[in-house]
Amino acid sequence: MPHLFDPLTVRGITLRNRIGVSPMCMYSYADGFSNEWQMIHLGARAVGGAGLIIAEATAVEPRGRITPYDVGIWSDAHIEPLARVTRVVKEYGAAAGIQIAHAGRKASSNRPWENEGRPIPPGQPPGWQVVGPSPVAFDEGYTVPHELSVSEIHAAQDCFRAAALRALAAGFEWLEIHAAHGYLIHSFYSPISNRRADEYGGSFENRIRFLIETVRAVRPVWPDHLPLTVRISGTDWVEGGWTVEESIELAKRLKLEGVDLIDCSSGGGVSKARVPVGPGYQVPISESIRQGANIPTATVGLITAPAQADEIIRNGRADLVLLGREMLRDPYWPLRAAQALKQPAPVPSQYLRAF
Repeated sequence: MPHLFDPLTVRGITLRNRIGVSPMCMYSYADGFSNEWQMIHLGARAVGGAGLIIAEATAVEPRGRITPYDVGIWSDAHIEPLARVTRVVKEYGAAAGIQIAHAGRKASSNRPWENEGRPIPPGQPPGWQVVGPSPVAFDEGYTVPHELSVSEIHAAQDCFRAAALRALAAGFEWLEIHAAHGYLIHSFYSPISNRRADEYGGSFENRIRFLIETVRAVRPVWPDHLPLTVRISGTDWVEGGWTVEESIELAKRLKLEGVDLIDCSSGGGVSKARVPVGPGYQVPISESIRQGANIPTATVGLITAPAQADEIIRNGRADLVLLGREMLRDPYWPLRAAQALKQPAPVPSQYLRAF
């Protein structure tokens, strides 16, 4: 079996190890434009030895931002600032990935450190009207979303397609569609938030239609030699919500559509869900989808120790381990993990004296 520091090849991209930086929003941008913060933040983690860097949720249209300060890719003007990021990431040995996203009914919120991330009240600048599959607010105090018409659904899917083309122009080589955490795509496939009675609601087939059609819009414009992945919420963690069994069936369908890997997260669609948070708590979701759908997976969520991450790969529970908060605490975690596991580390020559 492979281990944490074995390379991973997906289509035409080979990662130097099985460690990735999970997409984490920084809420630090004006009008969607990437800046020096993103370049330094992600560049440092490439220097730190990760095999894959996935840039944070990048909005495919302005109303798809979680906050007014999200990075965006809805305009050609966003391409060059993002290209500065990809050049740095690739120069220092990592693959440059991006997560394209639409926040749906959870959009138009404050930053987490401002008013605890609560939604911006309707009509108060700089907020905007949110959208979703049904007029069902995420939680008390959240705006009731505008229910998307079928033509508006297709327009949103076109935004994902255009975002993929811009991501390619910016130099990204790993594309992830964000279909998790209660955002627009997840809100369509979860029965908790989707109350529609048309072809986009009701049955499993109808609820996954938005995501399947989005993949069909993106895959033809994303080169065959580059990986296309999807992040899903493997379960809603509530009775009557989306389940791991449904995730397995969805993953089978996505594989047939040309998706190469499922990034397995969970939750985010129900505000009061009881999530059994603990070290590696989402790994069983990845393991079930990997085995049940016979598709490569990534896992994420409170993975902090080198031996813990290595065990996940060695025992076939995931093909890729994504780290979030641990990478915020220590951008050089991969270098330390290589030492702990007695594996060769991609230490920059300038840093050798410390190793």
